[in-house]
Amino acid sequence: QVQVVESGGGLVQTGGSLRLSCTASGLTFDDYAAGWFRQAPGKEREWVSCISWRGGNTDYADSVKGRFTISQDNAKNTVYLQMDSLKPEDTAMYYCAAPPRYASFSWAPADFRYWGQGTQVTVSS
Repeated sequence: QVQVVESGGGLVQTGGSLRLSCTASGLTFDDYAAGWFRQAPGKEREWVSCISWRGGNTDYADSVKGRFTISQDNAKNTVYLQMDSLKPEDTAMYYCAAPPRYASFSWAPADFRYWGQGTQVTVSS
């Protein structure tokens, strides 16, 4: 059974940084792509970033490009989202997700099969 768990959220001031972690049991990120999504109250779930299986390719939403960095550590079976220069509009629940094994990374939530419970990020102005 696959379980995805996010951690690292918290409260930070504008301009600050946080690093989110996504660990998984029942799958290895060497074989699975991963994506980060976020959802603010009253808004739809928004794609943030994704990384291909084995970490060869990455992509970012325009709203976070240049500020967020996705990476993976296969030894720890963990995907990270380093978030720098945070803005109040980055405030949301952040979710990590994985599509089926060997699937290409995607921007659509419907393409992802395994989801974590989320970690809250709050950026104060």
